[in-house]
Amino acid sequence: MNSDYQFHHMGIPTVEPKPNERYSAKYRMYTADADSGDFRIQWHRFEPGCPLHPLIQTLPHPAFKVPDLARAIEGKTVLLGPYEPLPDYRVAIIEEGGVPIEFIETALSDEEIWGRAKQGPSELYSGD
Repeated sequence: MNSDYQFHHMGIPTVEPKPNERYSAKYRMYTADADSGDFRIQWHRFEPGCPLHPLIQTLPHPAFKVPDLARAIEGKTVLLGPYEPLPDYRVAIIEEGGVPIEFIETALSDEEIWGRAKQGPSELYSGD
């Protein structure tokens, strides 16, 4: 693995509703942050008709902060993005070995990221 990759969180698909879910009408999905302390876990629940790639909907994905998103996805099979779901937070998801991998480019601290995700507004959780 590239030494520039810094683990950020683990995304796990679920079919069970979780407490404090945020809804994304754009992607027809719910996201909830697990009470996992230092190990950031996000639960993702998808509605029928979700436009996201089936790998994203069915397999867990690790997410890594990277210094250069364009470089991290260069030559890769991109499943989603790049896009900016939160201000100053750019994301892309690639496929590597049949598994989705999320890359994040941001200068925001973890506290700023998780705070913005919970409070909005964002492209991802705008509710429209």
